[in-house]
Amino acid sequence: MSEFNNATLMITGGTGSFGTAVLKHFLPTDIGEIRIFSRDEKKQDDMRHELQARFPEYAGKVKFYIGDVRSIESVRDAMPGVDYIFHAAALKQVPSCEFFPMEAVRTNIIGTDNVLHAAMEVGVKRVVCLSTDKAAYPINAMGISKAMMEHVIFANARVAAERGGTVICCTRYGNVMCSRGSVIPLFIDQIKARKPVTITNPAMTRFLMNLDEAVELVQFAFRHASPGDLFIQKADASTVGDLAKAVQRLFGDTGTSIIGTRHGEKLYETLMTREERLRAEDMGRYFRVAADNRDLNYDQYFIKGQVTTEAEESYTSHNTALLDVDGVVKKLLTADYVKEELAKIGK
Repeated sequence: MSEFNNATLMITGGTGSFGTAVLKHFLPTDIGEIRIFSRDEKKQDDMRHELQARFPEYAGKVKFYIGDVRSIESVRDAMPGVDYIFHAAALKQVPSCEFFPMEAVRTNIIGTDNVLHAAMEVGVKRVVCLSTDKAAYPINAMGISKAMMEHVIFANARVAAERGGTVICCTRYGNVMCSRGSVIPLFIDQIKARKPVTITNPAMTRFLMNLDEAVELVQFAFRHASPGDLFIQKADASTVGDLAKAVQRLFGDTGTSIIGTRHGEKLYETLMTREERLRAEDMGRYFRVAADNRDLNYDQYFIKGQVTTEAEESYTSHNTALLDVDGVVKKLLTADYVKEELAKIGK
């Protein structure tokens, strides 16, 4: 991408699954520097050594910054000279956020506000923030914190636009296969141990994306965003039962065990609410939900008769294209982790 030629990109939460995928995409390009900002020195050291071993000609582009988005001082220290930011740092595990909700608040809400304020202070050109389907009609602490994160993003985007500076936007996507905390690596580990695959509810549906698609969504948002835009990728979905069957078709059938719904889990996920769908633009593979740019003078909008507030239905993992087991197998085989695990057992 020409916009990144000789530019400096900062990735918060950069040692996670998304950050690793972004590195794979950008290392061979003409990007000037990639800053990995995270709080885990062990993961940073592992990433540094892997880059030096596998990509010695590109490893020098990557700079590592220890810090935490909860600390605005550490964010500010890493920010000078940055042109673009992909903000991926977050607490993402639904059960852990249920038990420690204030930790989700500190990272997902306050941490995002810190990143955006620091970005505006130093004149970063564009910030793309990563959200989740659990932010739409949230019922758990993780989703609620992400929903509040989105509102923080939109509020800061409005301020930045008024100042004529940083363009801030947001992406929202469903489950990224084989990312940290994904159920697929758990299923594979259980099969390797010759144990039954544990299923919460076979009828539960979830969106399925691979890491490359997540990166493509962020790149699309980067190229097309106006301040405060929300971008959503159209995604396939599967029942959890069919997902388990697909994993077992690839790795072996060890049986299943129904363990019941975990804390804070939904029967299905929503990527776009009815309210958002009303103002969404269909851009082919993606939906663009424009910022709500009304001010606090609400009466003028009702006087003009604009009183419709929602579309007929939201966009959910229940009403999108549901893959059958064969379709899920095909989707799984697009994930590097699955291909690597199959190679280990000679498949």
